[in-house]
Amino acid sequence: MVNKLYFCFLNFRYTGKIFNTSKIYFLFLLVFVQGCSAQQEAVLVDGQMQTVVKETLNYYLYYPEDYEATHQEKYPLLLFLHGGGESGDSLVRVKRNGPPKLIAQGKKFPFLILAPQNPYENKWWNTRAVKQLLDSIVANSNVDPNRIYLTGLSRGGGAAWELAVQYPQTFAAMAVVCGMAPVPYASWINKEMPIWVFHGVEDKSIPISESDTMVAKLKEMGYDVKFTRYPGVGHDSWIQAYETEELYDWFLEQRKGVE
Repeated sequence: MVNKLYFCFLNFRYTGKIFNTSKIYFLFLLVFVQGCSAQQEAVLVDGQMQTVVKETLNYYLYYPEDYEATHQEKYPLLLFLHGGGESGDSLVRVKRNGPPKLIAQGKKFPFLILAPQNPYENKWWNTRAVKQLLDSIVANSNVDPNRIYLTGLSRGGGAAWELAVQYPQTFAAMAVVCGMAPVPYASWINKEMPIWVFHGVEDKSIPISESDTMVAKLKEMGYDVKFTRYPGVGHDSWIQAYETEELYDWFLEQRKGVE
């Protein structure tokens, strides 16, 4: 009724003639009743609107010790997506877990690490924005496009799965820690990309069944998947996962286009 009333007002034109108040009121009612009662059945109309969504992403970008922008040999890059607890407008939160935490503690990595921050504490990652940021960093840094790796924990683990589904040709390998899994879209993931999944058996926030089901589905379809389950560990399985030195060696072994 509100939309129809608005429509009626838009179609009422002042002609310059003088009416007394009662006549104007009667005319308005006549136009309103005729216009708003003319549509007796439901209507399906076509429409189109171009939308523009802007996103501001703060991020950390780590360069290894021997990095040279003009070096002939290009460098690998690891994209890390944090969990819900690190979201917001304080970038230092990103250092609480994962590779950024290890860097803050003095650990040195042999590749670039891009760690953006989800600006929304109660929203999912905007994976399109993350992909645009990644593309920009790759284009403006000495990065090997065949050695781009992906990892994420908790909410960031779910976003990692989503990126792998939406951009299957981008990443050479992926490690997901206690993330929600898009099982119905598992077949969209690049079958040539190795995957390593980590999850705590006692996780009450994101049950291990998320990873159990996803890993089983991927293996059923012939994917190369490793699965590390941590007995007695809850949601914070990222502590053990990112302190696994073998994980970073495993990443470096992966390259797109090499079987």
